[in-house]
Amino acid sequence: MAEPAQAVTGGALRDDGIRRPALSPSRASDFKQCPLLYRFRAVDRLPETPSKAQVRGTVVHSVLERLFGLPMAERDPARARALLAPAWEDLLARQPELGELFDGPKDPELTGWLESANTLLDAYFELEDPRRLEPDACELRVETELESGVLLRGFIDRVDVAPTGEIRLVDYKTGAAPREIGEAKAMFQMKFYALVLWRTRGEIPRQLLLMYLASKQSLAYTPDETELRRFERTLEAIWQAILKAGKTGDFRPNPSRLCDYCDHKELCPAFGGTPPPYPGWPEPDPGPESVLDRTD
Repeated sequence: MAEPAQAVTGGALRDDGIRRPALSPSRASDFKQCPLLYRFRAVDRLPETPSKAQVRGTVVHSVLERLFGLPMAERDPARARALLAPAWEDLLARQPELGELFDGPKDPELTGWLESANTLLDAYFELEDPRRLEPDACELRVETELESGVLLRGFIDRVDVAPTGEIRLVDYKTGAAPREIGEAKAMFQMKFYALVLWRTRGEIPRQLLLMYLASKQSLAYTPDETELRRFERTLEAIWQAILKAGKTGDFRPNPSRLCDYCDHKELCPAFGGTPPPYPGWPEPDPGPESVLDRTD
């Protein structure tokens, strides 16, 4: 059975017990895409309405995590399908507002939505056989502090460790983001996790594996030390830019075609809107990314 996910920590609490602001791959990507989007999500904490596709991704992630909690011989497509309804019901119990996405439990759209989730689960089995795998961890919470003082935090879908010790990081993608943008963001995320694992375990992952369930394709990448050191400097530069903006509240918009998918477009000055008054740099820390952040 898969080991329960364990936190890898590197000093998240200040002397006064308050959690320090940290950088997650999703929030770092937000700032790179649009500093104002980062502010809306990490500082203002403005509510966002998740799409059906995002919620479906959350449920599929939950099913795959539960699947690896079963004995190896039981990890088949029929069992995965049987786990889908309980995973959706558990998510609804934690976040009842998600039920508003559908017109009650008999809504035909709900039936079709659940079947589309089953289609993604079936696609997963075409990419690999979970009966031949025993992950080291699923939904692993990781956290470390770089020498520069930047605190990194996130969740990894799956960590595989070979008998010879090589580490593979696996991430499931279920959404329909534009491919070139989605892949760039996903690889940024995977390099983030590779850096955290290297700094906490002392070993560079042998492989980063992205599994695109909708297209039934996998993308594998091998990072190296030079690249991860360069990526570390990139994260430090992003964090310094965030701190600089945080002192004054000067988080500027960066209009792009992704603005059409933003929940906060009407508040953006680039489109004639006015942001809410700047509340100041968040204390305590706004928290880690959610599963919804990772299902694009």
